[in-house]
Amino acid sequence: MTRTIQQLFDLKGRTALVTGGSRGLGLQIAHALGEAGARIMLTSRKAEDLEEAVADLQAAGIDARWIAADCAREEDIRKLADQTLERMGDVDILVNNAGAAWGAPAEDHPLEAWDKVMNLNVRGYFLLSQQIGKRSMIPRKTGRIVNIASIAGLGGNPADMTTLAYNTSKGAVITFTQALAGEWGRYGINVNAICPGFFPSKMTQGTLERLGEDKLAAHAPLRRLGDDEDLKGTALLFASDAGKHITGQWLAVDGGVSMITGG
Repeated sequence: MTRTIQQLFDLKGRTALVTGGSRGLGLQIAHALGEAGARIMLTSRKAEDLEEAVADLQAAGIDARWIAADCAREEDIRKLADQTLERMGDVDILVNNAGAAWGAPAEDHPLEAWDKVMNLNVRGYFLLSQQIGKRSMIPRKTGRIVNIASIAGLGGNPADMTTLAYNTSKGAVITFTQALAGEWGRYGINVNAICPGFFPSKMTQGTLERLGEDKLAAHAPLRRLGDDEDLKGTALLFASDAGKHITGQWLAVDGGVSMITGG
């Protein structure tokens, strides 16, 4: 029998692992998946931030737990996979969201900063997807991987936005998403990416202060920045059976900025 729309979006009985989940976009996505019925494992580097985030989720009636891990470190990623599978069982949904940015002119960009951004934003996504895919999703021939990219990965920036490493890393995430979807489709694993536009957060605070909210919002046809609800629908679509025939795709959630600029 054909399922109802409510049944297609229902995540009851499923487990989601969300990286960079203690605040900002990751916590917003964790709320979306938890509100749809999923059990949530959150991870980020700082235990105190995770405790606060999990308390917030639990106050909303969501089954949530946490593990502190640095997703730029291979040993931490292996530990995260081990402990998540031990404590939660199989992972049905992996949200790769942990990320870093660095602003510096290309001609003076420090190599260590380039490596920091690439290790977390690209290498970390690959390593965790590999661990969860090989150990939980491929054996069961099912799974959803949602990678958080950015509209910065769709092209360049104006001269006053010196984020070469970040743009490059997010472009790599989009291609990684497409390539992995092509390989793992035969295992029933859907891999998609969300490309947020500008959302106020701790990571973007410097840009917000330098350019101003009004100026940034003026670039968007909708004349606003992203808020605490704007990623929920897309994340749930990609994580649920409502999106079961969607894979290898990216979707910009940016108020229309990429439509105007081409990325």
